[in-house]
Amino acid sequence: MNKLKTLVVGCGNMGISHARAYHQLSEFAIVGLVSRKPESREKLSRELGGLPTYADFNTALRESKPDVVSINTYPDTHADYVRKSLNAGAHVFVEKPLALTVEEAEELVVLATEKNKKMVVGYILRVHPSWTKFVEVARTLGKPLVMRMNLNQQSSGDKWYTHKQLMNSMSPIVDCGVHYVDIMCLMTQSVPISVSAIGANLSKEIDNKMYNYGQLQVRFKDGSVGWYEAGWGPMMSETAVFIKDVIGPKGAVSISDKPKDSSQDIEGHTKTGSLQLHYSELTKEGNFLKKDEFIGTEDEPDHDGLCLLEQEYLLNAIKNNVDLSSHLTDAINSLKIVLAADESVRTGKTVIL
Repeated sequence: MNKLKTLVVGCGNMGISHARAYHQLSEFAIVGLVSRKPESREKLSRELGGLPTYADFNTALRESKPDVVSINTYPDTHADYVRKSLNAGAHVFVEKPLALTVEEAEELVVLATEKNKKMVVGYILRVHPSWTKFVEVARTLGKPLVMRMNLNQQSSGDKWYTHKQLMNSMSPIVDCGVHYVDIMCLMTQSVPISVSAIGANLSKEIDNKMYNYGQLQVRFKDGSVGWYEAGWGPMMSETAVFIKDVIGPKGAVSISDKPKDSSQDIEGHTKTGSLQLHYSELTKEGNFLKKDEFIGTEDEPDHDGLCLLEQEYLLNAIKNNVDLSSHLTDAINSLKIVLAADESVRTGKTVIL
């Protein structure tokens, strides 16, 4: 197999980690780095031994003629870049979300099928061994499930700037929420039927039509319910930034957060301390029959390691012609849920899916 000529678009946190992954995997050859800021692409080029750089996506796509395009830019560019990449005959890796509307996401899935190209959406928790175990254990707890999750981020400086840029196109519960409602769908293996949500704008620095705090509640056909909360900004509390609990008739499983410096630490968004499994079974006397079990997660990969796993997943799909239809269906379903939550915030009504 010839090396896959790869164009990396976006040289921020995610683009850097994915570029390092392509650089590490011998089957890929990076043929260009694209970013708006010259300092970001030049710095990454130097780190990886001197690679071609571009300021413009269209120029890069035309001149580099890639086999793979890796899209790690702000969400409002995703659909346009994906469409152009597929039409240029390239396989695509794209950070979540695939698009800003369900209709556009569905159109891109159809286009990938028509072009016979692989398209992977960056749901990083799906390749995370600790989260895979979390889903596996949750499925043993019976039905219905109650799922409680959040990821609040107290941000300042460059992190707050990035959050404000993201909120030009979407709220925290949409941008981050797709990861966690995707996990909920994996845990329940059921169909979401309705979504309710609330939100509030806590900052004068963002458009008053946007909100930097939100909470959604989703109901599933099997009776399971899920709750997700996300807030960004310098005003956010650090006391409840990481809750990952699943409760079922047979007990509960929780991710014990790995200590970190602050909620701005991107490594801390995926790192876990351990899984705590609680059993609900009681003795005749009404006491717990079993003690809680702690499942170690010490050997989990760091952020770069997780991005490497994502690109190995893409590589395998290309080399072995893996059917990605279920992966893309799940990506659309999670997008449906968070966009319904956004609609619920803006209308004050429950959205039936």
